[in-house]
Amino acid sequence: MRGVLKPRGLRLAKIILLNKPFNVLCQFTDGAGRQTLADYVPVPDVYAAGRLDRDSEGLLVLTDDGRLQHKITNPRHKMSKTYWVQVEGVPTAADIQRLCTGLELKDGMTLPAKARLIAEPAGLWLREPPIRVRQTIPDSWLELTLTEGRNRQVRRMTAALGYPTLRLIRYRVGSWTLDGLASGEWREA
Repeated sequence: MRGVLKPRGLRLAKIILLNKPFNVLCQFTDGAGRQTLADYVPVPDVYAAGRLDRDSEGLLVLTDDGRLQHKITNPRHKMSKTYWVQVEGVPTAADIQRLCTGLELKDGMTLPAKARLIAEPAGLWLREPPIRVRQTIPDSWLELTLTEGRNRQVRRMTAALGYPTLRLIRYRVGSWTLDGLASGEWREA
């Protein structure tokens, strides 16, 4: 039996899409016994291309390809990422416009974002533990698309407008989405 010939140096990258649950670290080991990616992805030699904070959920791309990892994470490539953000309060049209033109944060102006109010995303899984709910203050959902990725940027942007983030879910990275992935599930791309 003859094997398939491949040109030297060419190989297909492993690409794993994970719907990272709340309270999971974006690393494979942790000395403090907290949940990590190893609790969900049994695929060796892949690494997160970008990060999601422990208190954020949603799409995480893992790969064994350093070039792809760099393309996803380096702001120079401007790979867009879309987030669903549940906030306390209801942003006004003027607030949405400020997100779209850029906001001044402590580390400088943000790039313009795409932002809009949305209904709660269909088929959204329950978060454990659930968010805090205040009976006298409404909450709402935003869809926010960024081409940069500063530390805790989405949370800082909504807070700068006076709308604290209650829940943050990354829905899309480039052309990859969460579609069809329950919380904690993964698939090869």
